[in-house]
Amino acid sequence: MVFSSLFFLYFFLPLNLIFYFRSKTIAGQNAVMLVFSLVFYAWGEPKYVLLLLAMSFFDWLMARVIESRRDSPAAGLAVAGACFFSLGLLAVFKYGGFIAENIAALTGSDLSFSVALPIGISFYTFQLLTYVIDVYRGDVKAEKSFAGVLLYASLFHQCIAGPIVRYKDIAAQIKRRSVTEADIGLGIQRFAAGLGKKALLANACGAMADELLLSDAAIASADQTANIGLITGRPAFALWLGVAFYTLQIYLDFSAYSDMAIGMGRMTGFRYKENFDYPYCSSSVTEFWRRWHISLGTFFRDYVYIPLGGNRKGSLRTVINTLIVWALTGLWHGASWNFVLWGLYYF
Repeated sequence: MVFSSLFFLYFFLPLNLIFYFRSKTIAGQNAVMLVFSLVFYAWGEPKYVLLLLAMSFFDWLMARVIESRRDSPAAGLAVAGACFFSLGLLAVFKYGGFIAENIAALTGSDLSFSVALPIGISFYTFQLLTYVIDVYRGDVKAEKSFAGVLLYASLFHQCIAGPIVRYKDIAAQIKRRSVTEADIGLGIQRFAAGLGKKALLANACGAMADELLLSDAAIASADQTANIGLITGRPAFALWLGVAFYTLQIYLDFSAYSDMAIGMGRMTGFRYKENFDYPYCSSSVTEFWRRWHISLGTFFRDYVYIPLGGNRKGSLRTVINTLIVWALTGLWHGASWNFVLWGLYYF
């Protein structure tokens, strides 16, 4: 289910809002949001809801251990266990095939691994990690209710394409929030703007990019990833125009989902931070990455770069830390050497 589908627009979202506003207590509203979020996750592949439940439960439990044993070695073991468990599952589902492919290439074996990628696993993995780490750092209190952590991890607003929401930013809103008519109006406006970006602009730009850049075989194939290739014999201007349309598509598509998530959150009392800030107006690559997918950039800054020492331990360590961040940024976007090299290019 995607936000721009007719089923979502005319059935799922209206039904969610009707039940939400008929519930007069925060507990009832949270229950409505949790049920609808789990249904949203289960829509494509129901069994992967169990994965979300397992990861949320384990990280909730580890946070409780950290809170109760803060001054003992158990706290460190708990945060390490949460990171190992969550990142391990992410590695299996998102990178298992990539790892197996490279092992097979190095050893000459016929090793293979294929598994469907659960919806939103990158986003809720990172969100759960920020929760556990922030509890360990003392930035937030551990949530006593498992349902509260599950709601935080599963909110369908931002599961497809972010933004990556930190628990400390919405912890108070999970327990207490209010919605005014102005909030609903602003939320609808933001959602409509995102829907327009996606349905009217991004999809059209994507169709033009495919027409100008992909071969006829790639367009006709059901599996474009296996047959993709640049069209030969077309004027250079047509190819550059295709690149321009693709550039617009990836921004409009990605930012559209963030707009719709922020809008839906506003309608129900959740305030999500901005994820894009006119990145194509940047005057440098560095500025671009401060404006593009802001929640991902700040995640790597606060949970990888700074803990590794940032720029505080000399030039060599700064270079190494930056290298690690950009290699991980490339891998986060996709499980292939193309994305690794793309990340290293920006490094």
